[in-house]
Amino acid sequence: MDNYQIVKRARIGVLIPSTNTGVEYDLQKFSLEGLTWHPSRFWIQIANWAGESERSGDDFNTVFERFLDALRDELPLSIRNVLSAEISHLMLGMSAETFWGGLEGNHAFEAGITEQIGDLGLTTGAAAARDALHKFGARRIAVITPYPQVGDDNVVRFFNDIGFEVKAIKGLARPSATAIAETTIPMVMDAVREIDGDDVDAIIQCGTNLSTVDIFPTMEHWLQKPLIPINIACIWHALRASGIDDKIIGKGRLLEEF
Repeated sequence: MDNYQIVKRARIGVLIPSTNTGVEYDLQKFSLEGLTWHPSRFWIQIANWAGESERSGDDFNTVFERFLDALRDELPLSIRNVLSAEISHLMLGMSAETFWGGLEGNHAFEAGITEQIGDLGLTTGAAAARDALHKFGARRIAVITPYPQVGDDNVVRFFNDIGFEVKAIKGLARPSATAIAETTIPMVMDAVREIDGDDVDAIIQCGTNLSTVDIFPTMEHWLQKPLIPINIACIWHALRASGIDDKIIGKGRLLEEF
């Protein structure tokens, strides 16, 4: 294999909200021979949800839904830009929208992106989480999110639609898009303690700007069950879809075992 072929092992485009710093933090931990990540940012118009709620008088849930509505309009340009790099696969570095509207909403959202990217492979947070849970044979799950109640409701709806039983969910209701990345380790650990139980097969963390890759692999040993960060699920899904089967040690059981 010559050098040019090695470089072309996989070029994975990643759509990232303009406010997000968690996705790239996690991506930088995965430097594999012949793999390159190609982020493409899309503009986040409504970033301070608490501030917008106070300004407009709308409740937090309404503002969060308006944030997602504005986000949808920005995606096509970001996709156009990253496609110009002749990427081999597209990964979404955002997750709330992929759960919205349950399975029906997920299908519609993915169909809209597929219409633009054609036959190019696609990784979304919802699909990656589903496939990761299936690998572990989990049926009863608990979930941590940075979202307000409306976000949690849509996450539960999606997992219920595809046959999982959500035993507990903890929404941290972070006040802004950037505040998600400022969530502290004790906050995450307290949330894990709150939602875990003997009736929980696995724990999923949603929200791509909330990086848990530094603590979840250790907590898996502590709880003796899979703890799956959404970013790690997406990275795993994108790598395997790209034919990269490297087992990666130290970043959680998903990448070590499957």
